[in-house]
Amino acid sequence: MNDKKLETLLEQVHAELQKVDKVDADSVRLLQDLKQDVQGLLDKADVETPSILERMQRAMEQFEVDHPELTTLISEVSSILNNAGI
Repeated sequence: MNDKKLETLLEQVHAELQKVDKVDADSVRLLQDLKQDVQGLLDKADVETPSILERMQRAMEQFEVDHPELTTLISEVSSILNNAGI
């Protein structure tokens, strides 16, 4: 896995997550969980990858219309993690 590319993408996802506003309570929880997941991956902490991938999938589905750039970045990160066998 290209760690530098993944780290760059994660930083971009983190920045995009900071921009998201005006969402319902379920979306707020999802965004908070994603922020923690991304920060954990950036910190190279021991995180549960299957749950991260599930949240990323939910986020892509939920935010694809209103936040297409975030959706694209999450999709790229998810692909890298999947290709790495994580």
